[in-house]
Amino acid sequence: MFDHIGIVVSDLKAGAAFYAPLLATIGLKLLEDHGQPDGTGWLVFGTGAPESPFFVVAAGRPTFWREGDAPGTSPIHLAFRAPSRAAVDAFHAAGLRLGARNNGEPGVRRGRYYCAFLIDSAGNNIEAGVYADA
Repeated sequence: MFDHIGIVVSDLKAGAAFYAPLLATIGLKLLEDHGQPDGTGWLVFGTGAPESPFFVVAAGRPTFWREGDAPGTSPIHLAFRAPSRAAVDAFHAAGLRLGARNNGEPGVRRGRYYCAFLIDSAGNNIEAGVYADA
């Protein structure tokens, strides 16, 4: 499984304004803010538990990019594990309030998997889900 994953956004301030309240609904918080005066930098979100997976939102040119690399033009799909059905519902509602588009109302899919889908401002499919009984 992943240790961490990161995405590049065009505007770090806007990325923070969207992802911080959205991820809070599923128990993830802003752990580190490495924003720079020029608008580049990165934000680290996670639970804060030692050695737990984390999510990075960055703007600017990541150090690991090679010459000629640029942000992707194809959207990605990110699926976050939520702690409960109520958290999935809150994630979806918060995303809509924050300007995301609905890409799937909260509901059961694949047996016991309860999830919801949003499209963020960059066109990415953002999901939150939990395996739980009704």
